[in-house]
Amino acid sequence: MVMSVLEEMRIRSLGVIDDAVVELSPGFTAVTGETGAGKTMVVTSLGLLLGGRADPALVRIGAKNAVVEGRISVPDGASAVVRAEEAGAELDDGVLLISRTVSAEGRSRAHLGGRSVPVGLLAELADDLVAVHGQTDQQGLLKLSRQRQALDRYAGDAVAVPLAKYGGAYRRLRAISNELDEITTRARERAQEADMLRFGLDEIAAVEPRPGEDVELAAEAERLGHAEALASAATAAHGALAGNPEDPEGIDATTLVAGAHRALEAVRSHDAALGALAGRIGEIGILLGDVAGELAGYADDLDADPLRLAAVEERRASLTALTRKYGEDVGSVLTWAEQGVARLLELDGDDDRLGELTAERDALRAELGGLAQALTDARTEAAERFAAAVTAELASLAMPHARVSFEIRQTEDPEGVEVGGRPVSYGPAGVDEVELLLAPHPGAPPRPIAKGASGGELSRVMLAVEVVFAGTDPVPTYLFDEVDAGVGGKAAVEIGRRLAKLAKSAQVVVVTHLPQVAAFADRQLLVEKTNDGSVTRSGVKVLEGEERVRELSRMLAGQEDSETARAHAEELLATARADR
Repeated sequence: MVMSVLEEMRIRSLGVIDDAVVELSPGFTAVTGETGAGKTMVVTSLGLLLGGRADPALVRIGAKNAVVEGRISVPDGASAVVRAEEAGAELDDGVLLISRTVSAEGRSRAHLGGRSVPVGLLAELADDLVAVHGQTDQQGLLKLSRQRQALDRYAGDAVAVPLAKYGGAYRRLRAISNELDEITTRARERAQEADMLRFGLDEIAAVEPRPGEDVELAAEAERLGHAEALASAATAAHGALAGNPEDPEGIDATTLVAGAHRALEAVRSHDAALGALAGRIGEIGILLGDVAGELAGYADDLDADPLRLAAVEERRASLTALTRKYGEDVGSVLTWAEQGVARLLELDGDDDRLGELTAERDALRAELGGLAQALTDARTEAAERFAAAVTAELASLAMPHARVSFEIRQTEDPEGVEVGGRPVSYGPAGVDEVELLLAPHPGAPPRPIAKGASGGELSRVMLAVEVVFAGTDPVPTYLFDEVDAGVGGKAAVEIGRRLAKLAKSAQVVVVTHLPQVAAFADRQLLVEKTNDGSVTRSGVKVLEGEERVRELSRMLAGQEDSETARAHAEELLATARADR
């Protein structure tokens, strides 16, 4: 099976490292060196490549920024390749190039396959490519939430499927509960709003405005208010066009135009142009007659009744009272009324809605209880297998009598959901509190690892957990920083042996100070400072043959040339080779 491999990292201006290249390979790689030489910067660098937090304090003093570049070979079709290509990244002959830059001012940039990408994308890729474990991860394992997550991860679909259903029901229940709280806590405000709406709707209904009525009444009021002037003007205009019966000798426009038309009609046959003008004057005569007739009708129909004017003004006053409260014009008032009716129906329906939501809430709580029970059952079954597997791993890590177990418990809560016939507290991940217990030797009562495990025991428990995960949910690369803290002697040898076994199915990189662990590595890298206190390109080198023996001797006795230490180092290497 082809897997992803972290091939190389180049680190510049990061901590004590000036410019160094870390060459990695498949299998087990141990990174060693004097205390303070910069071994941990290897872990820090990988953390940056995988989207970790950018700390400007990491930038080497005097440098503008720190840069970490990495090469990861990724098989075709891997989810990491798909995500990278979706982001526009390009692979270089099956190799994914990752770069992270951190400035001294705290700005951070990420590049993937030659394309600038959000740092968050690197963190997404990390989930599929590398598992990083250090001292902070050991402390994280002490948290109950992390222990539950570890158990759920081990259980796989047996927990993931009911947990997804539970999560959906839980979110729906929270939404309904929030809506119920809003309805009940805002009941007074909603009642006041409903009363105001009813008052407004009653006031509008009493007036019964029609669309455009305000515009029509304004025009009618203007006309009625100037009725006498309008009638006088219409009569005068009619007389000018059609003549005044009381003045038969008067000259009017209709008579003059008729005379002009007769004059031209007499000679129009002699000239086409003059005939055309005669036709146009005839049209004018017809138009004058029509206008004169309409003026006569207008004057006769004009209503100058002061009672009608008073009625119009009274109606306009009623409409104005509405527009002052509910809109700029009658159209806006009618729109307000439509919206008010809809809102009132909504408010009046709250009682019905309250009943519906309460019923749905109760049904969801019952459903949630059933799903929570299914989660508890699945976790209980997985916990037995997980604990047995971790216990077996501890036996190979020089803890042959240690026993690991899980306690899965619930907390009673009158406001909780009913599980197993009693109300218990619940949350987004169910009702279970999961705690990892350790009995380090026969006769010792199981105690929470936060209280009952020493530093060395905690390191081995974490390694055992990760090894168990490697068999069920493998990750291509594992990076352990000081996983052997607090461990020595035979336990250190067993850790080295177990890491070598893990490296048969994954790439394993270990930052260690123990020669018993380093001896089992397929490759050993030495990080060393120059005289000025920095790590340069030549400061990270692969140890082979005599160089490796000397480094293991230094790690054993602090002296590279001690014959006793050299003999012990060679014995460790021989033991490791025999195990392979």
